[in-house]
Formats: sequence, structure tokens, C-alpha cells
Amino acid sequence: MTTPSPTGKESPLVQALQSLLDAENAAVYGYGVVGAKSDGAAQAQARTAYDAHRARRDEVEGLITGQGGRPRAAAAAYTLPFAVDTSADAARLAVYLEDGVAAHLVDLVAASGGDQRISAAKWLQQNAVEAARWRGASVAFPGLPERAAPGGPAAAPSAASAVSGAPRAGSGQPS
Repeated sequence: MTTPSPTGKESPLVQALQSLLDAENAAVYGYGVVGAKSDGAAQAQARTAYDAHRARRDEVEGLITGQGGRPRAAAAAYTLPFAVDTSADAARLAVYLEDGVAAHLVDLVAASGGDQRISAAKWLQQNAVEAARWRGASVAFPGLPERAAPGGPAAAPSAASAVSGAPRAGSGQPS
């Protein structure tokens, strides 16, 4: 178990968990929009993803509390990165959300160890599968946009930061 540092600041693990919590809250909000603008199988897929992100959000809150931290509250609303008017826009938003959560999961994998690292890696795997469902293809390194495209950075910024405004843990900059 990691304890808070003597300076009163959160440990790197708790910072990564808080950042992931922000991304999960943004994903829960965003999937409400995805579901509202989808129909048929896509709407069912959005509901499943919504439920999965809610469950992970709740688990992350418990992990933060277990580390002696206080989970940050969700925002009342989040700014979407683009207008979502069609089912195609909704699918694009779902990919954007999953990519953003993946970036924060990568940070959690880096900040954790032991069983927590294994859990974070499994979450990243689940996230990559969900993103591939929405995208219609997988990416080489989920959560690492600089590694996803040959020869350089991926074209899109991290979804969670654009939706939630949350910085990635350990990066010192927005994702």
C-alpha cells in the first residue's frame, strides 16, 4: 500500500488514479451522449460501455480511498471535443473517449506495481478491445498515441483531456 508523501501531496499512484478517475467520469458523461445519438446495436454497445466505465469509476474511487486519498468529484458537465449530431459522430466520440481513457490507463500501469499493475494492464486491454469495436480496427500501442502511428505522433489528442480537461499523471502537460 502506498501512503501519501510527507509533504502532504498525493503519491504518484494516487495521482495516476485521480487522473484515471477524471477520465472515467468524462467517459461516463460522454457515453450518455453516444447512447443518445446512436441506435440499434450501437446504442446497446454504448450502454455496455457506459456501464463498464461506471463500474471502473467506482472501483477507482475505492482504490483512491484505499490509498488514503480522497476521490475528486465529477464535473457537473463536460465540454465535448466536437459536435455530436449523427450516429457516425457518436461512434467517433466513443473512439475519442476510449483513446483518452487508455492514455490514463498507461499512466496507471507506469505508476503502479504488483497486482495493481496487473489490474491496470487488464483494464487497458479491455479498453483497447472496446476502442477497436468502435473504430473497426485496433492500434499498435493503445494509450500511447506517439507510438500508434508509424513515424510520429498520432493525429488526435487524448480524448479524456479534451473532454474532461484532466492532465495525464506524470506528464506535466495535458494529454
